[in-house]
Amino acid sequence: MLQETLEPAWLDAFEAVLGRCALQAGDTVAVLSESQSRPILPELARLAAARRGAQVFSLVLPSVSAPGGLPVARSTGASPVLRQIGPVVAALAASTLVLDCTVEGLMHAPELPAILKGGARVLYVSNEHPEALARLLPDETLEPLVKEHVKRLRGAREMRVTSPAGTDLCVSLQGAVCGGNWGYTTRPGTMTHWPGGLALAFPARGSVQGTLVLAEGDVNLTFKRYLEKPVTLRIEDDYVTRIEGTGLDAELMRSYIAAWGDREAYAVSHVGYGLNRAARWDSMALYDKRDFNGTELRAFAGNFLYSTGANEVAGRHTPGHFDLPLRDCTVRLDGSTVVEAGKLLA
Repeated sequence: MLQETLEPAWLDAFEAVLGRCALQAGDTVAVLSESQSRPILPELARLAAARRGAQVFSLVLPSVSAPGGLPVARSTGASPVLRQIGPVVAALAASTLVLDCTVEGLMHAPELPAILKGGARVLYVSNEHPEALARLLPDETLEPLVKEHVKRLRGAREMRVTSPAGTDLCVSLQGAVCGGNWGYTTRPGTMTHWPGGLALAFPARGSVQGTLVLAEGDVNLTFKRYLEKPVTLRIEDDYVTRIEGTGLDAELMRSYIAAWGDREAYAVSHVGYGLNRAARWDSMALYDKRDFNGTELRAFAGNFLYSTGANEVAGRHTPGHFDLPLRDCTVRLDGSTVVEAGKLLA
């Protein structure tokens, strides 16, 4: 396990990201965390904001226990810690910049629209060890790359995904909400997360059909585990109808998804692909589970990311969630190839 003592290089990385967020002296910065936050992250956030001359204050809320006694993947992007507490939401909304150091992040939290409507911009600092955050410091090349691929997603009618392992998936992009992030934001009323480097689509209801084959070496980020045996998902009208495969990987997936007792846990949340050439597929092997949140594996260039669970665009809400980055896939938008056999095309 890496030690989480304050390191100058980590503080420099935080300050560099705040610089890319155009933080100015005198701006108001809210550092949001919870009782189960990684302590080093809000500390680095506070010090970096103070270095840039900002007016910094901290909000620390109690973490919320998992519902129903089930263990929950701590990377759903839907932190429940705000609990619609009006004064807290108002304080965040009135800030120039919110540095979100909650465990799961506010991306899909119900309070986020009110915070953004107030004009705040929000940077979710992913619950990674700061060594990983420093390695994945965004640069000037990532923003235009992500913007270009988000534009391509928004202009496409269909995404088709295939692989040598047997994946053959068709995703209608009509009615989808598409977006992406590059690890910083300068525009009021917007949110991003660090590390960045993703282009994603949240499909409308009834948009996804086909077969998804998780091959050896693909990743189940809910379990923070590389697959050792193939798992095949049969998908009809957005929903996983069968989970096929032998061995521990298939058994774990069948057991955990069924434990929610919620049909929506089987539905598609979002689909997309990674654009960050600095991110590495093999990095998870080098960290203890408690040190690793997995944003890097969602963002590594050329992966196809399939996620199950909540999808506001389709009107589905559930705490059950899988993030599944796949290698070696070919991704086509209206027949135009953007990822070929796991390689992001120029």
